[in-house]
Amino acid sequence: MGIDFRLSDDQIALRDGARAFARGVLKDVRATIRKYAEPDQRFYAIRPFHKQGVDAGFVKGLFPKEVGGMDISTLDFAIAAEELCVVDVNVPSAMLGTGLCVKPVIMFGTDEQKQRFLPDFIEDGSLLGALAFTEVTGGANFDASDPRFGVKTFAIREGDEWVINGEKHYTTNGTGWDGKNCHLYAVVCRTDPNKNAQESLAVIMVPGNAPGVKVTGLLDTVGHRATISPRMKFENVRVPASNIIGKPGDGIEIVSTNFAWTAALIGAACVGVMRAAFDHAVEFAKKDARSGPHPIIEYSTVGYMLADMKMKIEACRYLTWKACQQYDLSKGREHELAVMTKVFCSETCVDVVYDAMRLVGVDSYTDMHPLAELMNDAMCFPLYDGGNMGARRRNLHNIIKSPSYSSLTAPYGTFAG
Repeated sequence: MGIDFRLSDDQIALRDGARAFARGVLKDVRATIRKYAEPDQRFYAIRPFHKQGVDAGFVKGLFPKEVGGMDISTLDFAIAAEELCVVDVNVPSAMLGTGLCVKPVIMFGTDEQKQRFLPDFIEDGSLLGALAFTEVTGGANFDASDPRFGVKTFAIREGDEWVINGEKHYTTNGTGWDGKNCHLYAVVCRTDPNKNAQESLAVIMVPGNAPGVKVTGLLDTVGHRATISPRMKFENVRVPASNIIGKPGDGIEIVSTNFAWTAALIGAACVGVMRAAFDHAVEFAKKDARSGPHPIIEYSTVGYMLADMKMKIEACRYLTWKACQQYDLSKGREHELAVMTKVFCSETCVDVVYDAMRLVGVDSYTDMHPLAELMNDAMCFPLYDGGNMGARRRNLHNIIKSPSYSSLTAPYGTFAG
């Protein structure tokens, strides 16, 4: 029996449904958000599109069946995400942001925690969750072995409560739809300032209506224009002791597994953006002669560039599929392929979109073509969700130098149920 890359009937239906949704609904996102100068107004403007995504079942797919979700595999989610991101990255990013919040509960929480924190998102799919991860000094050293460094958001146990103090930024979705906080935060913190991450790093769930949670500012970004990036402050925030996921010290595994999930899926987003750039370049090359006798696609310089772009897109798609399937089969335990997917696909995406711009020429740097906006979106991929230099390559370095590392796990690893 050979390796089969054919999509099942259900996957074909999912792909086609996502493509129709993107072309029918998300096609209006860019024009809508261009009307607003302020980042929060752009974010609030995508709420109707997000609501239609909820109605289409995309958010419910993040959740397990035992709480009313659809439990879509990471691979299937990637197939849908590619189609959505061909048209828009902002609405899928809001969905991914909620996923980053709830996946720690789904993958590491107790049954009681799942029943306490997850059903609200099924009952009202427009609710938003946020992962409060990035410290204002940066997030790359979240797993620092020296307690003097790393995460400076602390949760101190007082009786039956955790008291949380700290500041975060790039807390995607953190404003909620009204600037008054989102529904739920997964806060990455340490439970003892005198203990290192291996002993004290934790993920604690914090309701958005808890006293002391506040938005203190907004970071504007040149791409992903309707993805909100607030600064958040947690000031003497009290939550029940039972809101911790696992125990102190488990935070490293929880955070790494969480970011491996997004790493694999970002590959699909990159493929979507590359597809949009490639399709525009092909259409341009077939129609435009640049004052010459023939459409420029007739010239080998252009044809070879398009061929190179297409090869990169296909390589990224199948790396993404493999990484997502392996993440699913390993139940989130295997991270190498996922992290490689994030690094390789994000940097390849920047190359491919820039090649499309070089093919079109200086007009691509204006609002006459979508490529400048696509480039601004593409430039974000290597920098966010664990920057490729500060976090992701260090992650790969740590995997490779592990005494138990095998270079054959990525291509051939098999995983028990």
